[in-house]
This record gives sequence, C-alpha cells and structure tokens, in this order.
Amino acid sequence: MIFTDSQLVALLDDIESDLAERKESWKGDAPDSGRQAVCAFANDLPDHRQAGVLFVGVKNDGTPAGLVITDELLRTLSDIRTDGNILPPPSIVVEKRTLKGAEIAVVIVKPSNSPPVRYKGRIYIRIGPRRAIASAQEESMLNEKRRFRDIPFDVQPLPSCGLSEISRVLFEQDYLTNAFAADVLSNNDRSYEQRLAACRMIASIGDPIPTILGILVLGISPRDWIPGAFIQFLRIAGNTISDPIQDEAVIDGALGQVLRRIDEKIDSHNRSEVDIRTSNQEIRRVPYPRVALQQLIRNAVMHRTYESTHAPVRVYWFDDRIEILSPGGPFGVVTRENFGQAGITDYRNPNLADAMKVMGFVQRFGIGIQTARAELSRNGNPDIDFQIEATTVLAIIRRAK
Repeated sequence: MIFTDSQLVALLDDIESDLAERKESWKGDAPDSGRQAVCAFANDLPDHRQAGVLFVGVKNDGTPAGLVITDELLRTLSDIRTDGNILPPPSIVVEKRTLKGAEIAVVIVKPSNSPPVRYKGRIYIRIGPRRAIASAQEESMLNEKRRFRDIPFDVQPLPSCGLSEISRVLFEQDYLTNAFAADVLSNNDRSYEQRLAACRMIASIGDPIPTILGILVLGISPRDWIPGAFIQFLRIAGNTISDPIQDEAVIDGALGQVLRRIDEKIDSHNRSEVDIRTSNQEIRRVPYPRVALQQLIRNAVMHRTYESTHAPVRVYWFDDRIEILSPGGPFGVVTRENFGQAGITDYRNPNLADAMKVMGFVQRFGIGIQTARAELSRNGNPDIDFQIEATTVLAIIRRAK
C-alpha cells in the first residue's frame, strides 16, 4: 500500500478513476460520503486488487484546495478504522503528503479479504465514477470473491458442518436487524442464504457451509465444532489455585448467550461494600468496576485464537484478584513491548470483532484496555498487570483497597 508521489498525482488527475475520491475539506457531508468511499474501496467490486485513495484537501478537478492539514484532522481520519461504523474494520493508512506544491491528507484503503464490507449497515460499491449501495446481485458477487486460502480464520468454512447447525431464530431476531439498515432489510428479494453469506456466517450462497464465525455467533452447539468456544469461570475462596472452589461454571453457547451469562456471573460475585469510615456520608463501592471486567473479558473473547487449541478463556476470581487468561499471544502489529498502548491494535478475528460490534458488545474498537484502566483508576483499583507470552495473554486485576 505504498504510493509514490507521482502515482498519487496521477490518481488526482484521473477524474474517471474508481480508485480515487476527492474532498475539499472534512466538513458538512464529507465525513459521511468519505466513509462511503472507504467502504466501496474496501469492497473492491471491480476486483482491481489495488488500494483506493481518499484525498482530503483537493478539489474535484484534482487541484489543491488550500486546506490546512492538521494533526487533529489526521487523527480524525484515522478514526475511520476504529469508530465502528465500517464493518469489518477497513485496513487503512493515513498520511500527510505534499502533492502539487500543497499539503494533502491521504487515506489509502486496502481491499478487504472478506467482503462485503458495510458502512452503517449498507454495502457500498464503486464502478467508475458511480458510488452506490450494492444490489442483491452485486452483493452476491462480493460474497463469491472470498478465497478461503486468503481469508482470516474466523470466516473459514467448517466442511463437515451443515446449515442446520445455525440457529435461524438467533440470526433473524437477534442479529439481522442490527447488521443491516432497515431499508436494506425491507428488500425482500434476498434469501436466507444470501443474508447469511452477506454477514459471513456461511461460505457462500452456492456453498452454504457455516463458517467459524457462523458457529461462534449463531451455532446451536458451538463446542461440538469449536471445542474451545467457552469461558471457564472459577470463584476461589482464597488467593491460590489450590484453595477451595466456591463457585464454578462452564459458560458456553452462542456468542451473545456466553457474554450475557458471564456478565450475570460477575454481577453475582461483585457485591457492593459500604464505607462509613472515610466520610460522613455512606459510600458504596464495588471491589471491581463492572465495565472494566466486561471490557477485559470481551477483549479476551475477541482477540483469542480459536485455531489449533481447545483451551477456553479462563476467568479465575480469587479473594484478592481476578485473572483473565486468553489463549493466543500478541497478533500482527501488537507485540509484547507495545501491548496495551493507545492506538496500537490489530485483529486476529476481524469478523468476530465486527459481529460483537453489531450485537452491541463493543461500542468502539481499540479502546477496551484504556476504558478498563480508566474505570479501575476511578474505583481505586491498581492498574492492570498484563503478563504476555507467545501463546497466552494474562490480565490480572487486583481488588480495590
């Protein structure tokens, strides 16, 4: 995705190209139409297999508009990837370049390995100068573009698994209404299989085999196909693993059921304590802030590896701490050294992240750890102790004093 200055200038000047979008500024309707363009570039319906470029600070004829390119503008453009409006998150690079003697903001968008990509529930495509919402036929073409050897593990098919292993009730009542805009759903010419394929729950319309994602999110019995797809919960009466077990649970099922049940389990043990010594007023405090625990457990589910392991996510609640163990070490640009730093994020399971955003378990990408840290600090808990290994990530959260 590296462009020379001359290549970018050539794209600026080619007003017929479907690989370039120009915006004079990032005000008015530009943020909305610009994101539509990013979505369309990621879908790459013409199958260029080349990155598309969104230019900000350029007139329609390709000449500079004289826009001042600030750090704030560049951060705003970078947020396109993480604000959760485009799903799955697009792969983009944001740069400030000097072209034609002026500073211009450049957003380079790589074609997605697992289309279709949606912006606010709509699938945008571009052919030549036309940008539009994909028709049912164009949506089908995007589904057929997937090549199993190139796609992430979470949307690879389970060859021996049948369509009957997916819960149609969960899909149509709990998932579909959040995944698509209302006007798209009202278009009744899309079949059940077409909608499953558009959400990457099956391999394709012509080959309706459930994907890993489909079984994790909509499976009737996910552990029959993905043995590690559960959370093991232990409440230990003491501070060592050999102390008596007060409560234990194997929390399995479809993704939404698992995350709601672990919330209930956390709430049952996270009882408020009353402080009448440090103030004239009664102060109620929980040992652990609920939001912090939610963020860390959901991060563990989202970023864990489901490949070549039968290990679950483990939540072990001791008297003095909680340990959350996620199978799979750092991934992509995330390393042991930069783990947890703001702005450093990558996705082993990008489509699972998409599904968690659709279902409302994630509001925004890339801020889970920062949110957890802020909540812990506000509650009086020490900072998270991360222990990063090649095959696991352990988060230790200590009780508030």
